[in-house]
Amino acid sequence: MKIAILDDIHDTVRSLPCFAKLRDHEVTVWNTHTKEEDVLAERLRDTEALVLIRERTPIRRGLLERLDHLRLISQRSVYPHIDVPACTERGVILSSSQHMDTPSYATAEFTWALILASARQIPQQMASLDAGRWQMGVGTTLRGKTLGLYGYGRIARVVAGYGRAFGMNVQVWAREASRARAVAEGYVAASSKEAFFAASDVLSLHMRLVDATRGIVTAADLARMKPSALLVNTSRAPLIEPDALVTALRRGRPGYAAVDVYESEPVVDTAHPLLQMSNVVRTPHLGYVTREEYEIQFTEIFDQILAYDAGKPINVINPEVLGSR
Repeated sequence: MKIAILDDIHDTVRSLPCFAKLRDHEVTVWNTHTKEEDVLAERLRDTEALVLIRERTPIRRGLLERLDHLRLISQRSVYPHIDVPACTERGVILSSSQHMDTPSYATAEFTWALILASARQIPQQMASLDAGRWQMGVGTTLRGKTLGLYGYGRIARVVAGYGRAFGMNVQVWAREASRARAVAEGYVAASSKEAFFAASDVLSLHMRLVDATRGIVTAADLARMKPSALLVNTSRAPLIEPDALVTALRRGRPGYAAVDVYESEPVVDTAHPLLQMSNVVRTPHLGYVTREEYEIQFTEIFDQILAYDAGKPINVINPEVLGSR
């Protein structure tokens, strides 16, 4: 089978042990990113199975209609970047493992790294030292502060454990079942969404981006946060209302942010407002980018391809296409 892997920017996939799973197939790996439909159509014109790295490249109807040989898209996690109805109409199977029982330790660790970096002003202190000015300010201790987790799934549960280890008071706001699970595991469920935002010293978002969660954090929510509070987002930028975070930071509630995700990626415009703010620690969507996490993800992605090749597709998002085929 002819397989194409998009957006392997650092040429990592070929060095993973799991890449050997594709040894009997013709694999093309693309290391440069593009969203240009004409370029993608040319790159993928003979592709039968397409591998995506998260949501780096949108796969929309216009492109799908130009890929006559495409039969399978294999990826991991959610798929707001894929036109699923168009896939179904074209007879293209979308296989995407939802990994509900697999914590992303890489993302949880990175979330904690951002919290520490912001609390102790590490990027700003480094810049001051590099400029010959020594210390530039005074940081904040986490012990005794309140860590708020919006959402309580596989990643948030790991972050909660880190918060407990650092002596923080962990509170949770999430769906009722998730709040009940958090309480059963020894954490506090906030009495309301309003109280949750008002009480958190560090508030970290841990939700999937679906229609129900898009814009779930509103400008009014942010306005309730303390001027000393930190908002952390290693999940998805559209969980927050458009432009609400930048506006809130300019108004001083919350006073700080640490972000790894953006409305449109990659961010290459140095004039982006979040890149201009001294009270923001920002990184280029690195949460899941470790060799160990890649091995976990691509093992599942390649297993989906092998299952399709064996005539038994797994993790099919659009099962109606199976009957039509």
